[in-house]
Amino acid sequence: MSEFDDKINQHFAGLVVRKDLVKAVKGNAIVPTYVLEYLLGQYCATNDEATIQTGIDTVKEILRKHYVHRNEAGLVRSTIKEKGRHKVIDRISVSLNDKDDVYEAEFSNLGIKKVLIDSGTVKAHQKLLVGGVWCIADLEYEHTEEKAVTPWILASLKPIQISRFEFDGYVEARKQFSTEEWIDLLIQSIGFNPQMFGKRNKLLQLIRLIPFCERNYNLIELGPKGTGKSHVYSEFSPHGILISGGEVTVPKLFVSNSSGKLGLVGYWDVVAFDEFAGKQKKVDKALVDIMKNYMANKSFSRGVETLGAEASMVFVGNTDHTVPYMLKHSDLFDPLPEKFHDSAFLDRVHSYIPGWEVDVIRGEMFSTGYGFVVDYLAEILKSLRSHDFSDRYKKHFSLSEEISTRDRDGINKTFSGLMKILYPQGAATESEIEDLLRAAIEGRKRVKDQLLRIDSTYPEVRFAYEGKDGQEKLVRTLEEDEYPNQYHRRLPIEVQSQAAESSPITATPSPASTEAASTPFAATISPPAAVEAVLKEQHLVFQENQRGVSFDALFGSYLAGAKRIIITDPYMRLFHQLRNLMDLMETISKFKGPDEEVAVHAVTVEDEFNGDRQSENLQKIADACQSVGIQFTWAYDTSGTKHDRDITTDHGWKIALSRGLDVFQRFELNDAFNFANRMQQHRQSKEFNVTYVRMKPEGVKR
Repeated sequence: MSEFDDKINQHFAGLVVRKDLVKAVKGNAIVPTYVLEYLLGQYCATNDEATIQTGIDTVKEILRKHYVHRNEAGLVRSTIKEKGRHKVIDRISVSLNDKDDVYEAEFSNLGIKKVLIDSGTVKAHQKLLVGGVWCIADLEYEHTEEKAVTPWILASLKPIQISRFEFDGYVEARKQFSTEEWIDLLIQSIGFNPQMFGKRNKLLQLIRLIPFCERNYNLIELGPKGTGKSHVYSEFSPHGILISGGEVTVPKLFVSNSSGKLGLVGYWDVVAFDEFAGKQKKVDKALVDIMKNYMANKSFSRGVETLGAEASMVFVGNTDHTVPYMLKHSDLFDPLPEKFHDSAFLDRVHSYIPGWEVDVIRGEMFSTGYGFVVDYLAEILKSLRSHDFSDRYKKHFSLSEEISTRDRDGINKTFSGLMKILYPQGAATESEIEDLLRAAIEGRKRVKDQLLRIDSTYPEVRFAYEGKDGQEKLVRTLEEDEYPNQYHRRLPIEVQSQAAESSPITATPSPASTEAASTPFAATISPPAAVEAVLKEQHLVFQENQRGVSFDALFGSYLAGAKRIIITDPYMRLFHQLRNLMDLMETISKFKGPDEEVAVHAVTVEDEFNGDRQSENLQKIADACQSVGIQFTWAYDTSGTKHDRDITTDHGWKIALSRGLDVFQRFELNDAFNFANRMQQHRQSKEFNVTYVRMKPEGVKR
């Protein structure tokens, strides 16, 4: 173990677990992480390797004997019948049978219903009535001749939740860690290796936890697929529930007028909506209206009665376009269904996580170090919901007077949540407080700036704060600095005026952008210089060992402006060949505008020995391309006669390649300090030739 892991075990003995153990015990059991870590916490919360191995075997045996797989439900039911009694781990939900005046339990995986459960158990664990809870239960079987009586008897039931919880001890132990160490501990607790993340990306991961520790907090995250947006809300805590955005109804979420049954917001700390994006999704307008009222006032109406609740709401969804494309053509809320793409609804959102900045989850990003048993951390966060840290910055800073009450609420709640997560002891330096305040302001500013695009009646707001020295500091979003021309919509006369006043390329950032760049939640990027070239039909021959060859020089100017590109090469199988393909995607990204999108289709031959690995790598390329505005697809040629090696575009060019993309000699792929690895022009080439042929623009179709 590392010294850091030793320190974690020293101060949180019995409350942490090695995070790679979850994979070791999970197998094919489809259970949330907090269920597995509950069991690991009982047997493996130690740094003694022998005890850990024994504990793993014990947990595996418990899962083998008692976890109910759907496809083995019949066998488990038979076991209960033959033995008379058996312990099971399953998701259990309860409903009231008002005809017989009894509560009845349903076992999700076991597939049995109408199991009688006493009202005392239901009162003690009311979440059984809404959404269901993972439990360890003892079931008995006793056959009866009466048809109306079920043979299943629930002998005992225990929701899977940690029993040991000392908040004061948690706060005292926190004082033994630096801020950087504490952040790394929290990132490891989520399951990630902190070494794979920068400071800003760590903070984005932690903002996802705010709904668990802040009452009535409204958070949205839109971004590419595979970034783990919904993972925290489905796996992390027994106090949150993840539901599909298409399954939401007023009775399910709030209250049923017919039965008076309270919905999800009355029982869960966090209600997260997965797959919330999708322009074509049908949405009930009545649902949107009642959600607006709840998100603003923490209450909802049922007839003449007004009810209150504390559940935070989280909306996660996938984006279909790049950030500059959305900024140019619409706004950053563009993926949402039409009825949710409403300024009054979106104004209730306290913060917007820029999901396009979060890396797609890869295998090497998972942690093998120690982190909190997630159920323990979930209980800590739940207890923090009753605390209010929103005023902790006011000793050092004050918000601009231009910031409205609703904007202040969003900023204060985000700041309070981050303070609770990072500094539960309440003490932080002025610099640390400023970092969190800027993060909170940026999250709300991202919401408000997009509202200005959607509804012109909203006034512009100067998102700034002052220190005790009276110096005002502006806050900008990262995409505002990256894409200034697309971020702020202006009248043509304003754009011309701005262009006349500024030079094409700025070498030295302004004082305002220098201030922004000094914080973890802002940066500036200079635009690349434009490349101009004269395109012509030609035939080029390259000699073996020739240097100075690059895809940028070979293809860049011929691919610029294309909307559809087809790459045909039967030899895109091995890793170095697929790396060449990725290098070509990089060239395409360089030579297209940031607000343009390009469809690229690759045709190759499947590797007969390692086809699965080949497909996996091609999919990784597709996932990576999505974030830069390249829609990459591929197909395997099954005819066995494909020998073409060329690139064709929809704007009239065909580039014939004698060797396909495999034009470079071998070089050390793993040597990061080798220029040949980093820059194509320093590599030696094979002998090859390239022919450029002009075609009719409509020559490429898929």
